[in-house]
Amino acid sequence: MDAGFLLAMEEMGHFGLNTNLLETNVINLAILIGVLVYFGRGVLGKTLGDRQQQIAAALADAEERQKEAAARLAEAQQQLAQAKQEAQRIREDALARAKAVKEELIAQAKREIERLKEAASQDTTAATERAIAEIRERIAAMALAEAENQLKARLSQNPDLQRTLVDRSIALLGGK
Repeated sequence: MDAGFLLAMEEMGHFGLNTNLLETNVINLAILIGVLVYFGRGVLGKTLGDRQQQIAAALADAEERQKEAAARLAEAQQQLAQAKQEAQRIREDALARAKAVKEELIAQAKREIERLKEAASQDTTAATERAIAEIRERIAAMALAEAENQLKARLSQNPDLQRTLVDRSIALLGGK
């Protein structure tokens, strides 16, 4: 402010205060800008150069990270494609196994049905044979009982027949 005051006094040719604010501010600004340009040029240039280098380094770092990210993305996409292929292969294997198991179960069920049919047939045959044998035994028992009844009836009606029958039976047994 003192420099602006002195310059303002010199222009007027005498010493005094310049009360025109616009004039003194423009002069002060011009002086300030001149001093800043003169002394600040190196500092500002260095600061801007440093800043430019930092920005260039940040850009290079960002480009490097972008390349790394692109490489990781490509690798992840490749892994995803491999995983999809593996999932498809597993699914196909599972379907093939399920089909094979289904076919084996069907074949096993058919064998079991045949075995049950055979067992049922054998059971039916055995039951039929048992029934026939039981009927034969009953018929034989009934025939024997009937023959015995008829024999008793004839023997009770004819005593000579009874004596003859007893004599024959003794002769067959080896008696005299």
